Amino acid sequence: MNHGFVKVASAIPSVKVADCQYNVQQIESLVIQAEGKGVEIICFPELSLTAYSCGDLFDQQLLLDEAEMALIHLMNTTRSLNIISIVGLPVPYCGSLLNCAAIVQRGRIHALVPKTYLPNHKEFYEKRWFLSGTDVSEGTVLICGQQVAVCPNMLFRTPSCLFGVEFGGEANAPIPPSSLLALQGADIIFNLSADSDAAGKYGYLQNSVALQSSRALCGYVYTGCGFGESTQDLVFDGKGIICECGTLLAEAKRHQLVSQILEAELDVERIRCERRQNTTFADCATQIQKRMGGQAFHIIETERIQARPFSLTRNVDPHPFSPSTIRLDERCQEIFEIQKQGLASRIKHTGAETVVVGISGGLDSTLALLVCVAAFDKLGLSRRGVVGITMPGFGTSGRTYTNAVNLMKLLGITIREIGIKEACLQHFADLGHDMEKHDVTYENAQARERTQILMDAANQMNGFVVGTGDLSELALGWATYNGDHMSMYAVNASVPKTLVQHIVRWAAQSFDDDSTRQVLLDIVDTPISPELIPADEQGNFVQKTEDLVGPYELHDFFLYYLLRWGFRPVKIYLLARQAFNQTYDDATIRKWLRIFFRRFFSQQFKRSCMPDGPKVGRCSLSPRGDWRMPSDASSASWLKECDELG
Repeated sequence: MNHGFVKVASAIPSVKVADCQYNVQQIESLVIQAEGKGVEIICFPELSLTAYSCGDLFDQQLLLDEAEMALIHLMNTTRSLNIISIVGLPVPYCGSLLNCAAIVQRGRIHALVPKTYLPNHKEFYEKRWFLSGTDVSEGTVLICGQQVAVCPNMLFRTPSCLFGVEFGGEANAPIPPSSLLALQGADIIFNLSADSDAAGKYGYLQNSVALQSSRALCGYVYTGCGFGESTQDLVFDGKGIICECGTLLAEAKRHQLVSQILEAELDVERIRCERRQNTTFADCATQIQKRMGGQAFHIIETERIQARPFSLTRNVDPHPFSPSTIRLDERCQEIFEIQKQGLASRIKHTGAETVVVGISGGLDSTLALLVCVAAFDKLGLSRRGVVGITMPGFGTSGRTYTNAVNLMKLLGITIREIGIKEACLQHFADLGHDMEKHDVTYENAQARERTQILMDAANQMNGFVVGTGDLSELALGWATYNGDHMSMYAVNASVPKTLVQHIVRWAAQSFDDDSTRQVLLDIVDTPISPELIPADEQGNFVQKTEDLVGPYELHDFFLYYLLRWGFRPVKIYLLARQAFNQTYDDATIRKWLRIFFRRFFSQQFKRSCMPDGPKVGRCSLSPRGDWRMPSDASSASWLKECDELG
């Protein structure tokens, strides 16, 4: 079971100009190598059987015959292989010549796809030798002893994907063939190219390929010719790029002196999920179909590929919500600006004089406080309008209390301290609840008492309560219903816990004074805890959230792939094993994955009535926007699949 992954390869053979026998040997060597690695589809450069830079030799019958003989040789070599090979060659057609891609598998040619847009400017003179694919009427050509379909509008279906072909600079056309192919259902586009090198050209190409894979919501495999092409006037550097929905998965080393092969697993399941979620893509496909008069592309069925062992080799980021270190500060600032703008707009709209936030000395309340201060600064209001209330309870530690008070003082906000012990003791007495019974009633009563204080204080000071809970807590339901679950505007509601840590750490570096910076960094380093149960005799936390519900980095990983791509538990488990193979063993991942799904389903009722809050990324659990799930949905199928993992 490949879980929706298709292993593809971009192969850049070393060639000799006009030496088809040598070239096909290089191609076959790479095909056999790729077959051994479980590659399903391999793509070679444009005109790879002859080399691209043959010039007027393309008019020589000997070269055309040699190219056909080379293709026959490749067919014989692949007769017993599962792999699909896409190779380039010149093909005679109606007294002209076509620049074609041949799709070869198990000793037969499935079809020939001609190049449509022929560059004929600057160093390129393809119209000197070739006919455009737009001039090709649907039909067949006799090649290698068989009648083969030749048409630019073709798709190829394998058991695992639908793919199409385009050539080189066609990707830069106002309406690239790849866009039409994708709108007709192609999951993967293979580009046979012969783009020469020039200063600054490769960076542009990288962006272009990534952008096209993003716009067309597809996998994109780009293969350019390399060593052995004529260097009479140009240098061909051997470009190989594999992208998926805008993400660069792999790229070849350029300017090599030998053949090379670039492999990656493309996630067709992810591609199809992205298209399902993106209604604009479907609408565009419908409009294009109407403009084409309902004419569909031809779909060629390929040979069924025999099942083979599958192993995932692509890199899987263990922290998908957090970008690479290079862009992390930029992302943190961007998210913080969204939070700040959202809150500032809400303050302006309501005419509130104050905002009230409960300060615990933990990560979430710290980020919420920083957002409040920044919003007041943006509006030109006094920070005294930010009211921070610390509410010590039975489990409050000295470390978090000290950090909470010190941070509020350093930020220059209004500080209030309202203890909850006496109110809770009275409440327990009224309920007839044993004070020594540290159960859910004991914990939730404290959370709801704090929320009541915040709400009433906000009424008292003509303000509103700013919520502190984050996306990870919402996913797990790690909040007391109508306690810390409730506020009047929740600024952290779509920020995952792993990213909260990064944002607070980033914010710490933005302060000039060392005191504020040190308090913030100590908060980042403090173990995450609800602090609802008294500490032990040494003052250590008895409750550590990650001991109870599991590591947040795992839960954020699970959440990302559930919300963003709709993956089933078995696939999320596969990806988690790849991402955390140096951190957690399989049993640990399985344990917390099951707990994640159990809690995610059972706690939806809390999300169904969550307060307003700004969306900051691609994932959100707002019932008014990104996530509309019934509170009483069954988790049975998901938990069953979790139980079957092993």
